[in-house]
Amino acid sequence: MAKGIIHYNVGEQVDLFLLIKSVTKGIASNGKPFLTLILQDRSGEIEAKLWDVSKEDEENYLPQQIVKIFGDIHHYRGRNQLKIRNIRLAEPHENLNVQDFVERAPLSQEEMVEKITKYIFEMKNPNIQRITRFLMNMHQSAFLLYPAATKNHHEYVSGLAYHVVSMLDLAKAIADFYPSLDKDLLYAGVILHDLGKVIELSGPISTSYTVEGNLLGHISIMVNEIGEAAKELGISGEEVVILQHMVLSHHGKPEWGSPKMPMVKEAEILHHIDNIDAKMNMLDRALERVKPGEFTERIFALDNRSFYKPSFHR
Repeated sequence: MAKGIIHYNVGEQVDLFLLIKSVTKGIASNGKPFLTLILQDRSGEIEAKLWDVSKEDEENYLPQQIVKIFGDIHHYRGRNQLKIRNIRLAEPHENLNVQDFVERAPLSQEEMVEKITKYIFEMKNPNIQRITRFLMNMHQSAFLLYPAATKNHHEYVSGLAYHVVSMLDLAKAIADFYPSLDKDLLYAGVILHDLGKVIELSGPISTSYTVEGNLLGHISIMVNEIGEAAKELGISGEEVVILQHMVLSHHGKPEWGSPKMPMVKEAEILHHIDNIDAKMNMLDRALERVKPGEFTERIFALDNRSFYKPSFHR
């Protein structure tokens, strides 16, 4: 099996089929147009520049197109970049499938459904359990396929569900250590906090923001959905407001996109669990690209820092 694009080292030649994840057009200093391509396979993604592009190039090289690329890896501004020597569209007779080029969560959808269902079943508060189950059932198909973000963390097929499953296991460990935490509220907050992303984002491949995503955002979307679910189920009372607060405050601070700061103990813990899992995912994926004794590329979402992989790590 050919190695994935993220496992190529600086100076190595690349002769691979890759999927175009996104395309951004720019104008070079010489006044000629160029394209910034984000290319991916199942191992991850890499940036490439296509210089002096023609109108035909702009029409051909679009997201979700599979391309054959010959080039080499070089280092630019703290990260690996693919220098394109030759590029062409894949041809029909090559029988390539977009699904074979997308990164996926390490757990199957069936495993993740089973784990989430178990956590919902453990909830003892009937109002919290019913609202959580109602919204999960409503959005389950998309929830199991969508990424957790367009970039930075869990930005792959089924990334949203995997993020939630990882957070649930972390929430259980913390709640077992601090028994004063309300597990029902914490588990529900974990399951619902990013569920609005199935409306905010376009889908699992070449993910972009929808109109609702740009105008409302996943937080506002889910706060509204919790209210609508409660009405449909005939549920009123404090649980509804607290669940909405959990979603509203999970980013932690206004400068991080949170309309409210956490004002309930479980909301504070939810914010930290979310932050830990997102950062660990970023770190693990960045460190996977380097050998022991090397530094990672700069990670923009982690203050543009590079991280060292100790030489005794295997």
